[in-house]
Amino acid sequence: MCAAAALSAAGPAGAAAIPAAAAGPGAARVQVEVPGPEHGEAAGSGRVLVPRVPSGGRTAAAGRLSPAERAADGGVAKLIDNGPAADRLDVVVIGDGYTAGELARFHDDAREKWAEVTAVEPYTTYRDLFNVWTVDAVSRDSGVSGDPDPATVRDTALGSYFWCEDIERLLCVDQPKVDAYVAKAPEADLVIVLANSAKYGGAGYNEPSATLGYEGISTASAGHRHAKSGQVAIHETGHSLGKLADEYFYPGVPDYERYTGPEPADSNTSTLPADRMAAQQAKWYRWLGEQSPDGGTVGTYEGGGYYVGGLYRPTDGSLMRVLGKPFNLPGVEAMIAGFHRHARTATPLTPVDRTLRPRHTARVAVPRLAGADGRQLDVRWYLDGRELGRFAGRTEVRVADLWLFDLRAHRLAVTVRDRTPSVRDPEAARGLTSTAQWSVRL
Repeated sequence: MCAAAALSAAGPAGAAAIPAAAAGPGAARVQVEVPGPEHGEAAGSGRVLVPRVPSGGRTAAAGRLSPAERAADGGVAKLIDNGPAADRLDVVVIGDGYTAGELARFHDDAREKWAEVTAVEPYTTYRDLFNVWTVDAVSRDSGVSGDPDPATVRDTALGSYFWCEDIERLLCVDQPKVDAYVAKAPEADLVIVLANSAKYGGAGYNEPSATLGYEGISTASAGHRHAKSGQVAIHETGHSLGKLADEYFYPGVPDYERYTGPEPADSNTSTLPADRMAAQQAKWYRWLGEQSPDGGTVGTYEGGGYYVGGLYRPTDGSLMRVLGKPFNLPGVEAMIAGFHRHARTATPLTPVDRTLRPRHTARVAVPRLAGADGRQLDVRWYLDGRELGRFAGRTEVRVADLWLFDLRAHRLAVTVRDRTPSVRDPEAARGLTSTAQWSVRL
């Protein structure tokens, strides 16, 4: 299939062109997003169905690793450590096309790619909510298939290959092989596959894993001559973590001239123009008229969700439409809510499964925020539901300082709230709170 035909057939998720059975979990093919052209601004070029397992000579037959290679294969390291895996959003980075002798470079590439991600808000502010794990996947060959041309076939651990579905920049993987390495990490909320290549490309596998729990897989080139490679990965996390729709559209593609369906579930596309959105208090109405970090004012701009007309997006050119741009205000709100779905901001350092006495101290770890405004998470302590104002902002409280005067058990709790002005939706704001509690007594 040629690239143009593939994109025309792809369309938005759930479209008739993609049978539901073909795109479901466990199917032989999976829907992925194609990154935008190398020399254009578009963040993406639609979605196509690709094989979960490459076929047709796309990758070399897997050879046997030597004893030394097997010893290096599957090693797990915590590249960024911000706390227990259960309380953080855990990103697993796996390299493909790295030989045993190139694993040190893979770790450097992973660190640099994560630095690209955390240079973009709201990742910058919330970077301490993340752990980053690397899993070493030893390949027999250096580099990946399809680089520099479709005839190039290499034996790699994850079967990565360019020219997927005959689209040069579409970088696909053998998903069962990826999952086998993901399973070696303690937790996985998001997966990034880095190809040992300087060729521009990537893909967004945004189907959550029912078995491993991750929200999606982003593939990207590790090569540093393509700054857009990291932008592709960040855009894909807009789907997997933020549950955001694509804000680009298909001019001149049949069936995508005008959307005529129901109101989409995505938070950043709508059938409502600004006046009706405000009147109905729907979607991003709380942000209408505000200046957005991607430039311009939040409103309703026609075109989005792949359709030229009938659907509106919040701003003209956010990262969900144009690589190199920031997330817009509704996008930032969705991303922060997504971060908090996976990360807890109150990690008890004192065990919560035993009663604390006056000689004990209740301690909690609270992530630091790194935003330019200096804002930090709000920490409050409560005894039997009554706030202890004198302990506000503290991360530890001595039981002796609670002034207990009877022998009954009491409940000491700490609540950590993210009072960010970037989240205006009350329902989303309710998810920005974490609590830990202990039983205390004399």
